Amino acid sequence: MDPAAYGTLTAESFSMVALFMRADWVIKSVMIGLVLASLFSWAVIVDKLLRFAALNRHADQFEDQVSSGRSLEDIAQEAGERPRQALPRMLQSALREWREARTKGLASDSQAGFLIQRIDRMLDAIIARESARVEEGLPLLAIVATASPFVGLFGTVWGIMDAFQAIAIQQNTNLTVVAPAIAEALFATAIGLAAAIPAYVAYNKFSSDAARYSGRLEGFADDLATAIQRRLSDRV
Repeated sequence: MDPAAYGTLTAESFSMVALFMRADWVIKSVMIGLVLASLFSWAVIVDKLLRFAALNRHADQFEDQVSSGRSLEDIAQEAGERPRQALPRMLQSALREWREARTKGLASDSQAGFLIQRIDRMLDAIIARESARVEEGLPLLAIVATASPFVGLFGTVWGIMDAFQAIAIQQNTNLTVVAPAIAEALFATAIGLAAAIPAYVAYNKFSSDAARYSGRLEGFADDLATAIQRRLSDRV
């Protein structure tokens, strides 16, 4: 840092652009990295907001169809061969196992028990894959939320070191000597907090949303298993 570069300080000297342009390459690197991290986290936030809204909307519609009293086979057929949503896939997988078992015959209660076990394992696999899919991006939010304040703190420490360097060079403890460097340091901290706080709030929200959605899938899986057991009891 060159203390003479400050010249006459004005209010514009402490604007965000001025603070960035006047900072040395270390603090600039910290600021740029934090801004990029914030942009990435906001991209994840917007994507998760839209995705969870769409998932819950489709789940509401599909559950309404299932609870309408219509045949499960008709609902599964309307969903298509390869539905993108988890609930139709779960329904089709359960019905597929049911049809295969029915064509082979259910001669005993033990065979019916094995069928329920196969359906449970298959539904659990679908739930696990879907849960992992909806949790994509959450580790990035966690990293930004936890690391950004410390990265900003590093920029702050570096800026304070520049302030002490200015004091040593000019041999002057006047506030006008150290104020610019301290402002740059605090600006790095502010950017770190601005990146961390939304990421922290979003991580906690979306983690809860993902847990609720996984619980919703598990509840639907239990309902499917109950429906299959009811059909088995009618046949056995």
